[in-house]
Amino acid sequence: MEMMFLWPGRTRNEKLRALQKEYLEKISRFCRAKIVESEEPRGLGEKWADNILEKEGKGLEKHLEDGYIICLSDKGKEMTSAELARLIESQALISARKLIFLVGGFLGLAPRIMDRANYKLPLSRMTLSHELARVVLLGQVY
Repeated sequence: MEMMFLWPGRTRNEKLRALQKEYLEKISRFCRAKIVESEEPRGLGEKWADNILEKEGKGLEKHLEDGYIICLSDKGKEMTSAELARLIESQALISARKLIFLVGGFLGLAPRIMDRANYKLPLSRMTLSHELARVVLLGQVY
């Protein structure tokens, strides 16, 4: 089984980046896993939301090959850690496809990216920064 954790831009917070690396190393003991940080638009404010989502979407799409895509979204179906583990296990058993976890930027994910999701997963009903959501996701997968 192979897992990819995909998001736009680099995690800027050094402490969160260190936690990402730590969790990725732990996950890599069980399967091939990697983090892919696609290009993120620079110099655009929130008033250019559509342009930001479009540019981020193009960067993310380059990495969406034949895989089972799980997008983080507050619109998805909540599950427990045990249910997430069963979902991952079932995908490993029934499919040779890569498991791709997508985390959006500060605006979320472009609608066309969300439309490609096989599953939409909320991490919490509370709002998390996109950088913290990355760490929480890696921790839950581990």
